[in-house]
Amino acid sequence: MNKKKALGSLAAAAAAVLALSACGNGGSAEAGKGEINYWLWDANQLPAYKQCADDFHKANPDITVKVTQRGWDDYWGTLTNGFVAGTAPDVFTDHLAKYPEFVKNKQILALDDAVKKDNIDTGAYNSGLADLWVGQDGKRYGLPKDWDTIALFYNKKLAADAGVTPEQMASLTWNPQDGGTYEKTIAHLTVDKNGKRGDEPGFDKDNVAVYGLGLNGSGSGQGQTEWSYLTGTTGWTHTDKNPWGTHFNYDDPKFQQSIDWFAGLAQKGYMPKLETTVGASMADTFAAGKSVINAHGSWMIGQYTGYKDIQVGIAPTPTGVNGKRSSMYNGLADSIYAGTKKPEAAVKWVEYLGSAACQDVVASKAVVFPAIKSSADKAVDAFKAKGVDVTPFSQQVKDGTTFLFPIADKAAKVDGIMKPAMDAVVSGKAPASSLTQANDQVNALFK
Repeated sequence: MNKKKALGSLAAAAAAVLALSACGNGGSAEAGKGEINYWLWDANQLPAYKQCADDFHKANPDITVKVTQRGWDDYWGTLTNGFVAGTAPDVFTDHLAKYPEFVKNKQILALDDAVKKDNIDTGAYNSGLADLWVGQDGKRYGLPKDWDTIALFYNKKLAADAGVTPEQMASLTWNPQDGGTYEKTIAHLTVDKNGKRGDEPGFDKDNVAVYGLGLNGSGSGQGQTEWSYLTGTTGWTHTDKNPWGTHFNYDDPKFQQSIDWFAGLAQKGYMPKLETTVGASMADTFAAGKSVINAHGSWMIGQYTGYKDIQVGIAPTPTGVNGKRSSMYNGLADSIYAGTKKPEAAVKWVEYLGSAACQDVVASKAVVFPAIKSSADKAVDAFKAKGVDVTPFSQQVKDGTTFLFPIADKAAKVDGIMKPAMDAVVSGKAPASSLTQANDQVNALFK
């Protein structure tokens, strides 16, 4: 991402900081009314937030919220350019991998004064979510909006045709040596173009019709949906501490052995080759019957269960090396652009987004799990009303088998090193041991 900042943007940021600090003293009339722009990237959540914007406007007639949705890649590129040009949205959905650099570049505003003045109860959010948005400077830069975990979506018909029961899917085991029953199941669900299964003699790994496991990508340095739910059971951690780790552990033998196993699935023909996934949607490939199991995030529940003529089951992640399941635990929040000309209105909107009034609306749409505990429970009920059991996602939070998305400085630079390194390994062009060199390069960033 472009880290340069125009002088005009810096001046605007400084002015906005002063304006926000003045919120407690009334501020200016212009800062508290008019139209504010709000961006998000998830199209599935757009209807819910448009309703929140309408409800907010009814309660605050002087403020109108314009909601804009952009796809993931376009979202961050346009936002970064907006920071430089001074055209970024007043409020935007933020990510744990992004906000540390926004703070460092003074591109978003701290919310501490507003949270204190307006008595925002950060204890209403699910455990740990509010703390994720406190930077290294001890200041808060976002109010939590939702959380997510990982589980296994699977095609019920294709699984049943292979003799794999829901009970078997719910009790899978994994280890990096032979893959446990997870690999055995993936192999059995894989079918070549001659109808041979992956665990049958004569299976043609170079001509596969249906893959046992779908592939979203190499996972770069996080592996959120690809492999972190497996490595998390081995005792391996991305960094020496989380948040704000300064030493990465991609050279750990436990990690490299796990990634070697993961990459091996593609070499055996049980998972698509990485180059075939470029520009493709793993979920759409699943809907076309080209893969049976997809490890994916809870934010995708609506999409997977929304495909016509596809009966989707949801299973928990496999029990791993430590005898437990594991899932990365991520949480989004809403942040305020430092160059906003309407800081008071932006604060009101962020506080509303972080309130039960809005998060209950989000819950009712059965798309994601809101950050507020009571709203998350309502989301579970809303999913159930649609005939979707989301226990495999929610149970890990209740059982305490989650771990935090790795939060650290220089995330873009780390990703710039780890993505090509992981791509090379998962595509079979380099051994997992090559990640030691990449790890050295990453750690050199923090010296």
